[in-house]
Amino acid sequence: MAKRSTVAVIKVRPETILEDVQRVCELGGMKQALAPGHTTILKDNISWHYPFPAANTTPWQLEGTILALRKLGFPDISCVQNKTVVTDAFKGEDLNHYVPIFKAYDIPVLFNFKEEDIKWVTYQPKARMRVLDKIFPEGIQVPDYFFDKNIVHLPTMKCHIYTTTTGAMKNAFGGLLNLHRHYTHSWIHETLVDLLAIQKEIHSGLFAIMDGTTAGNGPGPRTMYPVIKDYMLASEDQVAIDAVAAKMMGFDPMTLDYIRFADDDGLGNGRMENIEIVGEDISRENWKFKVGKNLVRLGGGDLIWFGPLKRFQKLFFHTPLVNVFIAASEVYHDYFRWPFNDKKIFEQWRRSTHWGKLFEQYSRGPMIAAAHLAGSTKAQRPRA
Repeated sequence: MAKRSTVAVIKVRPETILEDVQRVCELGGMKQALAPGHTTILKDNISWHYPFPAANTTPWQLEGTILALRKLGFPDISCVQNKTVVTDAFKGEDLNHYVPIFKAYDIPVLFNFKEEDIKWVTYQPKARMRVLDKIFPEGIQVPDYFFDKNIVHLPTMKCHIYTTTTGAMKNAFGGLLNLHRHYTHSWIHETLVDLLAIQKEIHSGLFAIMDGTTAGNGPGPRTMYPVIKDYMLASEDQVAIDAVAAKMMGFDPMTLDYIRFADDDGLGNGRMENIEIVGEDISRENWKFKVGKNLVRLGGGDLIWFGPLKRFQKLFFHTPLVNVFIAASEVYHDYFRWPFNDKKIFEQWRRSTHWGKLFEQYSRGPMIAAAHLAGSTKAQRPRA
């Protein structure tokens, strides 16, 4: 990709977070990236319905993005939620304090798993597909609602057991593929590249705001160790923002297949020399994050998705046997990890960190009331 990409990176504070989000959006080129007069879809990230730090879009990230869109001339905003085999979208948007924000700003929410909201249609990509046409030979299904609309992704900075890091490109996974997306795990890097190619064809504009106020170290995207970092990133280039985030976390972006493949295909810039970073000087940032493995991979996931049992995937995932894996993951995360370990980490973060205290304030509603939207969009200071 010949043209250099811009990624905005700024330090942020709870006291000014809504102004900070608007600033990073402007520095990152939101106005230039999105098509005026088109609906803009907010695609938040709920990796786990429980409010574990760094796992999910933060409420201030969501509210600040809404304010930035309206300030820059994009008032027609909606949100699309998806569910996975291990997360509950309704529980997630409630426990992570999104619902009061949607209500205050009058943002309609659609669910891509509800037929009355969104229908899935067969799409034939113009770009060469690396794997999706082979994984889904009967046709690639995408949501009809996505066509000719802007989309803004709201990922967080965190590690991931299958892709090392996860961000803007991985955020398309839940919204753009249906519940059979777990079929793609053996080819997850290629899948993310194919999905980006499809996004560039069907959306009128693409943008991403990545929250690094609390970042996630460890296996991810649910079982992690939260680390306060106080950063926010934004860019039109989905590859570049993921590359910069990976570099900050301590990884060489071009060693991550999904970034390298996307760079090779001209879908964005993954090489740091082709990325202009505006805002903060991050040249010395290296958080030395490590991924490791969680119970899913230690318990046989590697054998099924990447090892000798790969040939039996249709038996495991295209038959009722898939319910065994779903149940095992739910029991591990929701009935073991959360009550006996991760809830304690969340409570400590909520009580003792500045971002945790801000999260608690959001339990009482968004920082700016809907009644104030017609006037100034200047953020209120966090309530005592």
